[in-house]
Amino acid sequence: MADVIAVIVLVILIGSAVTYIVNEKKKGVKCIGCPAGGSCPGSGRTPKKKLEGRVIGRRTMKISGMSCAHCANDVAMTLNRIDGVRAEVNLSKGSARIAYDRVVGDDILKNAVEKIGYHVISIS
Repeated sequence: MADVIAVIVLVILIGSAVTYIVNEKKKGVKCIGCPAGGSCPGSGRTPKKKLEGRVIGRRTMKISGMSCAHCANDVAMTLNRIDGVRAEVNLSKGSARIAYDRVVGDDILKNAVEKIGYHVISIS
């Protein structure tokens, strides 16, 4: 009897989840569960920032906690606010490619990303 009740509860939960997803997709939501309420910006791409000087170095930052285009856009915008830094974030790889035209410490990059709620795994 307990098995039957467990199966019924699972069917109800799965049915509710599928119904929710179908309804949200009908509304035009691009990413379900997105912190932006499913209204991620356009294609998730940010305008490419131009650096004032020539690029003197590049870094790759591995980031965890990004789950949608909105997350990646937040990380890119945060890093691009740092003077002398241009960043492009790849959601599927969980990384940011960073170019800079002046010396910028890894701690500044890491603190900026972690301040908005993501975890920096490494910078290389």
